[in-house]
Amino acid sequence: MVDLEQATVENMVFMIEAIKAKLKMATAAAMQASSFNLDNYEDIRDLYEVVASKENFSISEVEALVSELGKLRN
Repeated sequence: MVDLEQATVENMVFMIEAIKAKLKMATAAAMQASSFNLDNYEDIRDLYEVVASKENFSISEVEALVSELGKLRN
């Protein structure tokens, strides 16, 4: 199990990859983990926890989550 309490680049990469996989993002290639700053770690973690807590998402939920993730990009 990954300890997400630590704000590390590795943890951020793990969470972003998990979000992309769970949302089955068509634009996943555009959301490279290297495009995110570690300063946004807590916000990314919040998004990760939302995504990890649900099994299925509506189209509007996916759009909202992808939009929020996009706002966190450099």
